[in-house]
Amino acid sequence: MTSPSGAGDDGGSAEEPQLLVCARCGTRAELPQPTWTFSVENGKRHYFCDTCSRENLRAIEGRLDSDWW
Repeated sequence: MTSPSGAGDDGGSAEEPQLLVCARCGTRAELPQPTWTFSVENGKRHYFCDTCSRENLRAIEGRLDSDWW
């Protein structure tokens, strides 16, 4: 059963879209971005766009613990 229009909403205000910003090049995108990568450095997430991730793949792999291999 569907509820009447407007029932249970918060007055019609839309939720602001969350934005990701690439830590390397500054590219902006709305969530979700399944092709982006992120790292956690000093407890803070740093997001990287797909282009920067591809261009720096060797450096990213080089920082992985040997347990990953």
